[in-house]
Amino acid sequence: MKKKDKLLQLLIVIALLLFPFNTLAYSEKIVVGGDTIGIEVHSKGVLIVDFYEVNGKFLAKDAGFQIGDIITKVDGKEVSGIESLTEQLENKEGKVSFTVERNGKVKEIEMSLEKDENNVLKTGLYIKDQINGVGTLSYIDPETKIFGSLGHEIIERATISKFEIKDGEIYEASVSNIIKSEDGKAGEKNSIYNRDNVYGTIKENEVTGIFGKYTEDFSDKEMMSVGNSSDIHTGKASIRTVINNNDIEEFSIEIISLNDNSKTKNILFEITDERLLKETGGVIQGMSGSPIIQDEKIIGAVNYVIVNDPKRGYGIFITTMLEEGEN
Repeated sequence: MKKKDKLLQLLIVIALLLFPFNTLAYSEKIVVGGDTIGIEVHSKGVLIVDFYEVNGKFLAKDAGFQIGDIITKVDGKEVSGIESLTEQLENKEGKVSFTVERNGKVKEIEMSLEKDENNVLKTGLYIKDQINGVGTLSYIDPETKIFGSLGHEIIERATISKFEIKDGEIYEASVSNIIKSEDGKAGEKNSIYNRDNVYGTIKENEVTGIFGKYTEDFSDKEMMSVGNSSDIHTGKASIRTVINNNDIEEFSIEIISLNDNSKTKNILFEITDERLLKETGGVIQGMSGSPIIQDEKIIGAVNYVIVNDPKRGYGIFITTMLEEGEN
């Protein structure tokens, strides 16, 4: 064999080692969700959501705090939550130094606390350290046990911004009743929670969904091939979700159009299942994360309702969620 041919073969072998054929970090077959789940996430520190007056003054606002600030330290000591903050502020006198995160930057704010007419020490801050809600499990990767849900980030309503999380968990929930969607107003699932039955831990809250490790047994759940964006077409499809108790059901939809240029609103669909429309009026809150199925492949997850036409909604490509979850 000529030296030139040997060199060419060597280069091909090196290229295959550097760029393997299967570059997917996620499994080609995954567990299909559809289960209603309770969700609880905890903030990295304590989130400021509003202010109140103390002795006729807005102490915190005047000191320089802003809605959306995250308190991470008091006088240099770490703050892990509301209980931690309360303990550290107990019996504080004079000026207190607060370390806050604001838009990714760290700031120091000094404020003197005051006692109200009942001799109770007050900060003038409305704060929050966790958010609870309901959603739908999208998938579990059987190899890594990574799960994905929602297809969108968890938003803190007062600040209208992504909730920066430290950790969280998903747990058992069952649908007790439905408030139907109507034009101009999204409905919702009302659920009963069992926080003692934890399914997994949440590690990420991203624009593409929430992700973490599934800790319960899922050997009895159905597996399905992952559909890439090139596999998806307009026409008939279905979603899996719960509208009563813990019963996962499949309902028909019609995919109207596809959008590769959006980060999250990739699949525009319309619910065509008459029973689902009768029960829910269309897409409802708590349905976020419901798997979208087409041609026996999981292709996406429901993530948004079109409020003025709730029969219609959007879905995110499942591959986008899988890629984020594996990062």
